[in-house]
Amino acid sequence: MQQYNSDFNFSSLAPETIIDGLEDAGFMVDSGLLALNSYENRVYQFHDMERHKFVCKFYRPGRWQLSQIQEEHDFAFQLQEHELPIVAPLKRDGHSIFHHQGFLFAVFPCRGGRIFEVDNLEQLEWMGRFVGRIHAVSSQQSFQYRPTISIQESLLDARQVLMDCQMVPLSLQTPFFTVLEQAIDLAAARYLPQTQIRLHGDCHAGNILWTDDGPHFVDLDDCRTGPAIQDLWMMLSGDRSQQLVQLDTLLSGYEEFFSFDNSELSLIESLRTMRVVHYMAWLARRWQDPAFPRNFPWFDTEKYWEQQILALKEQVAALQEPPLSLMP
Repeated sequence: MQQYNSDFNFSSLAPETIIDGLEDAGFMVDSGLLALNSYENRVYQFHDMERHKFVCKFYRPGRWQLSQIQEEHDFAFQLQEHELPIVAPLKRDGHSIFHHQGFLFAVFPCRGGRIFEVDNLEQLEWMGRFVGRIHAVSSQQSFQYRPTISIQESLLDARQVLMDCQMVPLSLQTPFFTVLEQAIDLAAARYLPQTQIRLHGDCHAGNILWTDDGPHFVDLDDCRTGPAIQDLWMMLSGDRSQQLVQLDTLLSGYEEFFSFDNSELSLIESLRTMRVVHYMAWLARRWQDPAFPRNFPWFDTEKYWEQQILALKEQVAALQEPPLSLMP
């Protein structure tokens, strides 16, 4: 078996490399490769000789270890065995991870759908049941290799990346890093999860596809260990009163299948802060990838960093407000 070389980057991932890799794995390509919207990995849609539609994902070199990708796949297979609508990778000769010219990749059946409507209470309740079913299964075991949501990675390491990247304009560095420090301190003080389980990890509306049969996830690329609320809070939107209605709707479905600890509501703003800061650091880390300046041209503008100062100030205020709470 060819070894994965973490020194490789996507510059050598040419169409012929992709097609050769797919054919070596037993997937015969009978169409062009349609690039799909993915920045972290490289994802392409194709048809085989029988006009079946597939999606292949070439993992970003160096991001995940082989054991971590295998654990992601095993999680998907376990959920699928429990009849949960997860699109799991396909296997050939018992393997779901394929190697070609230093790259690791996987192939999935292509499953489409509509975008989840975050303001649709019927869909929110359905999503609550869906996530509750996932957590009822995921809580039965623990990840060994996938990461855990942490202050260190999401805030402290991210802050260091932002300090080192030299992308914050000199005139904005003092206000930016001052408010960033305030947000980190407050988020760290409030992030005290009691129980942590295996999670999807990135349950925002763009990762949820809807059909007449209901919702499904097409990928578990960000699965990790953390508090259950991580898989719920990103489905909340609007002002506080709207979020309370949405939360009550979500949890009414969720608790049909799994018990929710209301104390986790106090973690939401810390998790939101982690996401905001981690996203900025992610862009900085990936800036040498040509896809990032092309798709995120605003990242190295003064206006962007001014907006981030305002966003962090709002987050500091939110961290000092009472957490969402449901009526007993």
